[in-house]
Amino acid sequence: MSPAESTDQVVVERRDAVLIARINRPDARNALNGTVLRGLGAAVLTAETDPEIRALVLTGTGDRAFCAGMDLREFSDGSGKHAESPEERSALEAYARMASGRTPVPVIGAANSTAVGGGLELLMGCDVIVASAAAKFGLPEVKRGLFAAGGGTGIGTRIPLGIALELLLTGQLIDAERAERIGLVNAVAAPADVLDTAVALSTTVAANAPLGLAASKELARLAVTDDAAATERLKHWQTAVFASADAAEGARAFLERRTPRWQGK
Repeated sequence: MSPAESTDQVVVERRDAVLIARINRPDARNALNGTVLRGLGAAVLTAETDPEIRALVLTGTGDRAFCAGMDLREFSDGSGKHAESPEERSALEAYARMASGRTPVPVIGAANSTAVGGGLELLMGCDVIVASAAAKFGLPEVKRGLFAAGGGTGIGTRIPLGIALELLLTGQLIDAERAERIGLVNAVAAPADVLDTAVALSTTVAANAPLGLAASKELARLAVTDDAAATERLKHWQTAVFASADAAEGARAFLERRTPRWQGK
């Protein structure tokens, strides 16, 4: 697969200096699996290496979800976790840069619908977010015996800490109106206008100097996220929580449509 090639699960489109990457798994609520991660990463690589592309827009197919987060079926059975080729590894590394806000390319999120868990974490990697008026947002990992380890615990760098803790500890969702009010998203548009609004904003961004954009983005993010102690604690809790019995139980209960039976271990 060449970097900008569309697949059945990630559709790539170019509009002048803007590259659009659309998650195309509507039947799975656009959940993230290995194929999607690699496809998005390939789009990031294209945006990073093609000098004619100055901005990247991320969106999803349909009106049910922007992204439902991790594909729990893959998490439960262990499939799709490993990249086998250098090209796949490079794509996954590019995805990680984008999801953590470290790609120098400006990234605009077009939340066509609800973004939860890893889907919201993906949006948090975006520099600016345009949301559908019908969208909802949340970090429900604690309801599955996990925590928002893919960047969600850093949501307090975008919104007030008290509200961040509310979302992290309750696992409940908020609507687009509240998300805009607290600063989680930058703008709300009618569902049919979300992508065009995001592309228009991206076009405005893309008209600016690439080096200035890259410097502005990196330095602005470093000003609020450079915390070595938090990084070390994240590693500790990733090992402790994701290998726990409760993590496995949360995935099983979700797939079996029942209430989880937590053990606290």
